[in-house]
This record gives sequence, C-alpha cells and structure tokens, in this order.
Amino acid sequence: MGNVTVTSVTVGKLATNCWLLVNEDTKEALVFDPGEEVPRIKRKADEQGWTICAILLTHGHMDHIGGVEELKELSGAKAYALKEEQDFLEDAKKNLSVFIGGRAVKLTVDELLHDGQELTLCGITLKVLHTPGHTPGGTSYYCEQAGCVFAGDTLFEESVGRSDFPGGSPSALIRGIREKLFVLPEETRVCPGHGAETTIGHEKKYNPFL
Repeated sequence: MGNVTVTSVTVGKLATNCWLLVNEDTKEALVFDPGEEVPRIKRKADEQGWTICAILLTHGHMDHIGGVEELKELSGAKAYALKEEQDFLEDAKKNLSVFIGGRAVKLTVDELLHDGQELTLCGITLKVLHTPGHTPGGTSYYCEQAGCVFAGDTLFEESVGRSDFPGGSPSALIRGIREKLFVLPEETRVCPGHGAETTIGHEKKYNPFL
C-alpha cells in the first residue's frame, strides 16, 4: 500500500470542497469536483510538487463541475463521471449552470464509469459507488488505501444532501447512504462536497436523517 494523503481546497461562492487524493510516492494527484477557482487548485498542486493526473466528479451540479474544462487544459488530465450522470453534465439547465453559474456549462467527460467498478489511477484504487438521490448519477468514491470516501453532496456531517433539485429523490438518497456508505468501516473518513469532514461511525450514530 502506497503513501496516500488527502487535502482540500474550498472554492467558489457555495464553498465547495475540491478534494485532492495524492500518491505521495509518485507525486500524482486525483482531483475531485473542481467547481471553481482552478488557478488556486493548480497552484496548490504545484506548490506541493504534485502532478494532476485525473479529475473525478461526484455529480453534475455547476458548483462541482464548473472548472473541469479549465483544469483539463492546464493539466492534461482526463475527467471521469458515472454514466447515469451524463445527461446532467451535458444539460445546462439540469446542472444548474444557467441559474447559479452565470454561464451555460455543457461538459463531456473522457470516461463514463459504472456502479461497483474498481478504478486504479496513478497507483490509487477507488471503488465507484452509485449513490443517487441528490442527482440521478450521484457518485461516491471509496479509497481503502486512504481510509476515506468522497461523498459529494450525498452525506454531510449530521446531514444529507438536498433532494429537491431536478432528478432528486429523498428515498433513493437515504437508501444509497444506508446500502453503499454505511457498510464501509466505521472509521472511514467522509470527505463531503461542503462543510467539515466526518466519519461513517459518527453519522451512523448521530445523523438525524438516518
């Protein structure tokens, strides 16, 4: 098992957590949800001597995808998302970019993923978990090496993601958390799309929505 670390840059008006999962042995980084402020994200990687080798998306809302194209151009990295989210990525109304971003974003990723897939990028292995409810193709990425799950806007500290946007489903959201996230080890760090880190064990005990 390599030396894997996790850090974040909080970006944009909606304070979105852009996470970086780093293979310290190779100095390569995976970037999750570069929503805005791409120069800050790139500068963080450059200052640490990290090469950005892949971009992974938890879902298709503007505050999580707004910087993908710019970061691809700066880094040469490929972008990945779940196949069920493709429609949102390509529709500026569904991904809310025409409402909250001030510009229409229609994004095509390089590779579409599927639920349960094991994905190895830059020496880091991720388990792809379909956790819909916030959006139809909402995705969490579990990294056993780092002991963490990147949950996007599915699970927060003592809260859960909104399900009142287009394509949302409260029942699917709760079911996905229970069936896909709460089966992970209790010490697993939850790296959410907004707000503070938490753990699976803490949420199983204290989350009032679950």
